[in-house]
Amino acid sequence: MSTKQLDLSQLELFDHHCHGVVEQELSRQDFEELISESTYGPAKGTTRFDTHIGFAIRNYCAPILGLPRFATAEEYLEKRRELGAREVNKRLLRDSRMTTLGIETGHAPDRILGAKEMGCAAEAQVYEIVRLERVAEEVAMAHRRQALPVEILWDAITTMLEHKLRTAIGVKSIAAYRIGLDFNPEAPTDTELDHALCRWYESVSDDKHPRLVDSTIIRALIWFAIKKSLPIQFHIGYGDNDVDLHRCNPLLLTDLLRKSVQYGATIMLLHCYPFHREAGYLADVFPHVYCDVGLAINYTGARSTAIIAESIELAPFTKVLFSSDAFGLSELYCTGARLFRCGLEKVLQTYIEKHGWPIAEAQRVAEMIGYRNAMRAYHLENKEK
Repeated sequence: MSTKQLDLSQLELFDHHCHGVVEQELSRQDFEELISESTYGPAKGTTRFDTHIGFAIRNYCAPILGLPRFATAEEYLEKRRELGAREVNKRLLRDSRMTTLGIETGHAPDRILGAKEMGCAAEAQVYEIVRLERVAEEVAMAHRRQALPVEILWDAITTMLEHKLRTAIGVKSIAAYRIGLDFNPEAPTDTELDHALCRWYESVSDDKHPRLVDSTIIRALIWFAIKKSLPIQFHIGYGDNDVDLHRCNPLLLTDLLRKSVQYGATIMLLHCYPFHREAGYLADVFPHVYCDVGLAINYTGARSTAIIAESIELAPFTKVLFSSDAFGLSELYCTGARLFRCGLEKVLQTYIEKHGWPIAEAQRVAEMIGYRNAMRAYHLENKEK
């Protein structure tokens, strides 16, 4: 007797953490920078195309641009230039068939399309995710330009956050990059925060974007979001060479999760690789914790099925989300969606064949992970698409 085959090729996806794409034409060097998390170029005599993500682009994206699968990198980039960035973006974004995008707008916003433009290009419903540290930095710089007193800086920051949250559906913290996740889980006192703001404000210039690395202020921003009962995204694990990976283990947030559970905030652990099993444990034992494997799907490529399987070993199926963390290149949306649908299908098909899962149950789990869990976690169930 043949087993029924699960088909997730049309699975609805809510990419709850992603970024805009660039519309200017890219050199090969520019393109290769955007398919790596490193801020360094490839080793001399090598190319970033000789990676899982490079192979995935040549496999999945090349046919959408009118090339054979696994066209050479040179052929691919030449075709990209011929079509133009706008046409490439339209083809690849729409091929990903994302229903909903949670666009995080705090990283390099001057280089990429904004949330509204992304919605048009992808033909998707778009919501904004606000980066806490970026808002604080922008407000502090504006404050300095106007020579306003530091005593009103915190009120100005929280007022701006409140304004943005009238339309945004959540916030994100890059504490993992700036201070590591081994920070003091307690909310800072008013006195501690005042002293920290004074120290930081003295270093802020009115003509150069500041970089917030003060742990007291970052903790205050996180606790502001917690006490507002907001969905809060945290970068976890794999990222560029600016992170100390050993300080990005989500288990370091355990005390914060214990202290925050009573406030009604939802905590989204992003990416998580290679700590995705630890993230799954936290999603299992804390009711307000969700997790995904984000950018790890793209960067592990042909091995991403194994990562997806490991990410749902312990995490409740109701607590797993989908994201691509695509930034800059529409290729990352396309490959992220293709690899995720394919990988999840293979994992669930194994459950059907080896463990007797009804195909309808496997489909239901896929729909939860692809879309429904994010709708619930971001309080969007009653909003029209």
